[in-house]
Amino acid sequence: MKQLSLPLLDFSEAGKHSANRSVEERGAVFTRSEIVEFILDLVGYTTDRPLYEFHILEPSFGDGDFLLPVVERLLTAYQANSLDRSNSIVQLGSSIRAVELHQESIKNTRARLLALLRAHGVSEDDAHLLLDAWIIEGDFLLVELPETFTHAVGNPPYVRQELIPDILMAEYRARYSTIYDRADLYVPFIERCLLSLEPEGLLGFICADRWMKNKYGSPLREMIADRYHLAYYVDMVGTPAFHSEVMAYPAITVIKRGKSGPTRIAHRPQIDRNTLAKLAQTLRASAIPQGSSVVEVTGIAKGNEPWILQSFDQLAVVRRLEKDYPVLEDAGCRVGIGVATGADKVFIGPFNSLDVEEDRKLPLVMTRDIVDGTVQWQGLGVINPFHNDGSLVELSAYPKLARYLKEHADMIRQRNCAKKNPMAWYRTIDRIYPDLVYRPKLLIPDIKGEAHIVYEDGHFYPHHNLYFITSEEWDVIALQAVLRSGIAKLFVSIYSTRMRGGYLRFQAQYLRRIRLPRWQDVPKTIQKALVDAAKVGNLEACNHAVSDLYRLTPEEKAAIGGNNSEDWQLA
Repeated sequence: MKQLSLPLLDFSEAGKHSANRSVEERGAVFTRSEIVEFILDLVGYTTDRPLYEFHILEPSFGDGDFLLPVVERLLTAYQANSLDRSNSIVQLGSSIRAVELHQESIKNTRARLLALLRAHGVSEDDAHLLLDAWIIEGDFLLVELPETFTHAVGNPPYVRQELIPDILMAEYRARYSTIYDRADLYVPFIERCLLSLEPEGLLGFICADRWMKNKYGSPLREMIADRYHLAYYVDMVGTPAFHSEVMAYPAITVIKRGKSGPTRIAHRPQIDRNTLAKLAQTLRASAIPQGSSVVEVTGIAKGNEPWILQSFDQLAVVRRLEKDYPVLEDAGCRVGIGVATGADKVFIGPFNSLDVEEDRKLPLVMTRDIVDGTVQWQGLGVINPFHNDGSLVELSAYPKLARYLKEHADMIRQRNCAKKNPMAWYRTIDRIYPDLVYRPKLLIPDIKGEAHIVYEDGHFYPHHNLYFITSEEWDVIALQAVLRSGIAKLFVSIYSTRMRGGYLRFQAQYLRRIRLPRWQDVPKTIQKALVDAAKVGNLEACNHAVSDLYRLTPEEKAAIGGNNSEDWQLA
């Protein structure tokens, strides 16, 4: 196990900040008791086993959702199975290590644990000694852990990087190789717990499933593929797993330290104790009972590739298309995202009212302009502080722009990009490429239940809540037919995680995975059929033309179409 020695750095102020944050700021999401019992069953932390011989880790115990049932099971197993209970301090002192940073949570949970120990006949003095041994106050990512563990369980905190003090974030990055891109804090929690496991040790977590497919989860996925085994995965989409709603859907993962093997998968179980107890038995059985909804799949964890854990009929279609066709950008298309300014209230406003030189503003298209599937411009514009070559304009050459920006300088200078580069304080976060305004493009909102692909014929610059696709080779109208057909949703649904309400993230990282024939390889009849279908907005005609384009079999059309598979069955 990698030893984590505290450096000679002063984390006191950052620690105070973290320890005193609200529930929301700490990323605390509390788990229902039925789910906790289910996870303990899945990792084999059950009262019929000698739990007093195990060592279990809870990295962020909060209000004790996991820790109290762990202690209850430990005491029950100890009292039922241990032949010698003469010295509970020695026998149980190393059984649990539970870490928490928030002092009020520690105080409240410790009081509840004390009452539980006393109810099991542990003397008050012994109870305090056990709690002193079990509970570690501090930041799990920084504290010393004196041993390795047979089990690690919990619900790690959901905290975005921007909420973490810079000094802490820098130290976390120095210690944990899985903090990559915009990874949430639960990612290094998983890393440290895995590194803390004994051989054959088991981790059982419930947390957001984003890391299993997103870019920021790739180092953690690679780490697991190299040294661990994804034993069980339970999709919790749409289930009331927590005491409050969360934006990203959770999943339960049980990961074993040891040789890789098949993964058993279950989806969206009913949340009641009997159902979950039976599901745990099925998942852990030596052979899956006939007629069970549990499936067993091999090859889930491959390097840093996204984990595909559902829709295996659709996955087969995707794998065939990936074999036969190049990715979108290799077929002559470009995927991008619109401009982020960092101060939309300054840089964006009614186009005709923006009091800057005419060549310093561009008409802007936003998500609300395309809700009906066409562009209905509501008159907004964005200020462009860049020359065409990407350099910033000289404010002395643009007196109206200079006056406007100086009126709003306080707000503009508060942005991180301005603080990091004071000489370029008036730039937008993203560079603006004016030529993009005049190029035909497809506009795609980030979060949607279905692919919302809107053609824009070259009059507007996209806002940062819109992705866009342009092409030097493909007819962009024909490309709209391809992406509207269900091909875009097929790829995005395979590689993206779902948000609350069933919405998908139509982000660039997923759009770039779409496979597409080269335009010059498409027969003229199919080219015309795609263009005609897109122009009349006929989804059935799009599906028919795309079916011919990809040479889809009836089985593949049914897999893509799902409940609407008849739309793909046109003669």
